[in-house]
Amino acid sequence: MAYILAYDFGTGGIKASLYDEAGACVADGFESYPTLYPAHGFHEQRPADWWRATVASTRKLLVSAPGGAAQGVRAIGISGHSLGVVPVDAAGHLLRETVPIWSDARPDAQPAAFFARVAEAEWYGMTGSGFPPPLYSVFKLMWFRDREPEMFGRVHKILGTKDYINFRLTGVLATDHSYASGSGVYDLKARGYAPRLVEASGLDAALLAEIVPSTQVLGGLTEEAARELGLPRAVQVVAGGVDNACMSLGAGAFREGRAYNSLGSSSWIAVSSQEPLLDVRSRPYVFDHVVPGQYVSALAIFSAGTSLSWVRDRLCQDLVTRAAAEGRSAYALMDEEAAGSPLGANGVLFNPTLAGGNALDASPAVRGAFLGLDLRHTRADLLRATLEGVALGLRNVLDELRRLTPVAEPLTLVGGGANSPFWRQIYADVYHVPVVKTRAGQQAAALGAAAVAAVGVGLWKDFGVIDAVSGVTDRCEPDATRAAEYGRLLARYRQAAALLGEWAQG
Repeated sequence: MAYILAYDFGTGGIKASLYDEAGACVADGFESYPTLYPAHGFHEQRPADWWRATVASTRKLLVSAPGGAAQGVRAIGISGHSLGVVPVDAAGHLLRETVPIWSDARPDAQPAAFFARVAEAEWYGMTGSGFPPPLYSVFKLMWFRDREPEMFGRVHKILGTKDYINFRLTGVLATDHSYASGSGVYDLKARGYAPRLVEASGLDAALLAEIVPSTQVLGGLTEEAARELGLPRAVQVVAGGVDNACMSLGAGAFREGRAYNSLGSSSWIAVSSQEPLLDVRSRPYVFDHVVPGQYVSALAIFSAGTSLSWVRDRLCQDLVTRAAAEGRSAYALMDEEAAGSPLGANGVLFNPTLAGGNALDASPAVRGAFLGLDLRHTRADLLRATLEGVALGLRNVLDELRRLTPVAEPLTLVGGGANSPFWRQIYADVYHVPVVKTRAGQQAAALGAAAVAAVGVGLWKDFGVIDAVSGVTDRCEPDATRAAEYGRLLARYRQAAALLGEWAQG
């Protein structure tokens, strides 16, 4: 039996998953690492922690894997969190103990200097960089040049997160198109670094890692990597991809118009298409896909699962205690209680902007609220309103994407929120489309990375195998009556969001 080792390299840790040739996950292991916050806007991690977690998660996986699995591993693929900046010297040695990750927003003067040379709207139109500019790699690199010139003078290459792990595995310094498309200087249409944007940054293009296809084999394991991981040196490592693109593939969104909805701490809906979805008003964020010829375009709300966890921690400590005693999830108990409240939560409306607004809101300063409360309302109403409010916020996202391109049905739900049958039905009714849960579940990014590796080494002939591997395990059809009621509630939600936006603007 040949096996594929995939790493889902996230903000909180690395999950290693072992897949057989048929795409079934036969073992996994997880290892966490911390994020450091040394100053306002600084979000850093230690690459040494990433490598430690890679080794530890692999060792955990092999303990529970089928006998002899280590010798059967043919390929490795990595899905990595985006917008990381890892400076290394000519020998590949780290030049900083800690490095900025995707959420790091330290650049201050750098975006303004850049946009004095290139109009911000032109930049977005070329790159699809829909997040706030300071998050993008080019501005973090400019910050290093301006603030840490001694270190910057020794930089040979800048790597992404998963690219650094690939270097530790193979000794090769490279990135792929999906990860490079988050650099802030990548031309989506030309599918390469844009000389005009690199020039505007004032940086040397030689600092940017060579771009190769996601499926390209970088090489076998170094002697050191093979020894630490407990794997043969013959294992082939492919370039892999950025998490958004790998998750899209694992969720089955790799053909024109297919979409998935990730339900995690933040939540987004992403569409795969042959053209990037670019709009200066709503500003979808776009990445090149790991699948040739496709892009992944998405819009998000920033407090989805975190809204629910906020309610759990503030209002449901008795359910947390009960869940621990019964060996159940507190969220399952919250669902049961929420089901006791009718559609519309007896008039309570929740706006889920606890972490601020997106481009569809009147202001990023908007903050969340429960509206319509009176003395008759119960905790069940607040719980149902929270679930409905997140779904209504994402309906706004879905409608905006539909404005830009046809979105195929059904819509695939992945992530922790997709585990709730009650919430899945709310999504189907609010979206007024069928929604499905697949075998990929919370492992969509890992499955996507595994698929990239399997295609790269020839175990799979193409990405179409994903459709068989990530088969549907549950399907929720919208109820016409409930969908109509949610349509009326959506109008109230949008009115309330506009009022909250006006209030946030002063």
